[in-house]
Amino acid sequence: MTSAESLPTSKILIADDNIPNCELLDAHLEAENYEIFMAHDGKETLEKVAEHKPDLVLLDIMMPKLSGYEVCQKLKENPETAGIPILVVTALHEKGDIEKAVKSGCDDFLSKPINSIELKTRVRSMLRVRHLTNERDRLLAYLAEVEKAAGPQG
Repeated sequence: MTSAESLPTSKILIADDNIPNCELLDAHLEAENYEIFMAHDGKETLEKVAEHKPDLVLLDIMMPKLSGYEVCQKLKENPETAGIPILVVTALHEKGDIEKAVKSGCDDFLSKPINSIELKTRVRSMLRVRHLTNERDRLLAYLAEVEKAAGPQG
């Protein structure tokens, strides 16, 4: 399971208060056949994550209601959403901005303006890791069931 073709269809949430930015990210990714959802503020982002359970979140920092930092922290603190990779996509690019994003729990950081090849490469890589992690967790749960059904070894 290493090629992009062998990955299941992935769900991506694009969270940015600037609708043209969301549409631009969507346009960069549309050829990849991802299922894409959009949110335009921090509160809506949390709601869409709960509703759609995305495989990846592309998250802007400067958003109304809750900042991207706050959204990231809330997602990483929740056991149900902690495993969702978060790629911060923002115009902020100072060292302190990157450090704050990392401390809030983001998994990667991409500065605007977006380079399409870099975006696609990072998205593909993060989704590959997400799907492999999901498969590992599924197999571990199955193994635990098999061991439980087999009873104590002795």
